[in-house]
Amino acid sequence: MIGVIALAVGVVLGLWLDPTVPDWVQPYLPIAVVAALDAVLGGLRARLDGIFDAKVFVVSFVSNVLIAALIVLLGDELGVGGQLSTAVVVVFGIRIFGNASAIRRHLFKA
Repeated sequence: MIGVIALAVGVVLGLWLDPTVPDWVQPYLPIAVVAALDAVLGGLRARLDGIFDAKVFVVSFVSNVLIAALIVLLGDELGVGGQLSTAVVVVFGIRIFGNASAIRRHLFKA
């Protein structure tokens, strides 16, 4: 219940304060969100499998976001940022759909 309340408070504060994202962060933010979503769905899948470990989840979450951002940064430095961004989104997209299908099988037994 604390998580739901925190999410609601965060949404209200975000709408009320209308924060802006600095220009230098904008290329990395979508990739970081996709990486974080992968970690969250992986954590949910692990929870349903009965093997969830909070330490593993936190390390996975932070490392996914940092590695994805560093790959995009490296691509920008090499002049191929768009291609590496696409590659990161494809890889995390495959993992997200794999986790989502495992979650669906757990929840709906189908």
